[in-house]
Amino acid sequence: MSNEKEIKYHDLSLAEGETLLEFPCQFPVKAMGLACNELEIAVLEIINRHVDDLTEGALKSKASKNGKYIAITVTITAQSKDQLDAIYMDLSACVHVSIAL
Repeated sequence: MSNEKEIKYHDLSLAEGETLLEFPCQFPVKAMGLACNELEIAVLEIINRHVDDLTEGALKSKASKNGKYIAITVTITAQSKDQLDAIYMDLSACVHVSIAL
């Protein structure tokens, strides 16, 4: 008699281009970097390239405990996976953005 348990894994992978999101949907885009005016300006410029109807109050920011870093969240109405992919590609390429979530 074996003491080994049978472990069952569920395949949660998606086919190419599939997503669990239903569009359009509200989606928080997050970017973090060193606290500077250029970061907020760059993030807003990138978001505005891809989103036509950015609402007032869509941007929120929070400084780190010591104020060295800042996290910026912009909540958008995402229209497609391609739109989100393009936003994240541009944010990742930005010199002011350390992390894009």
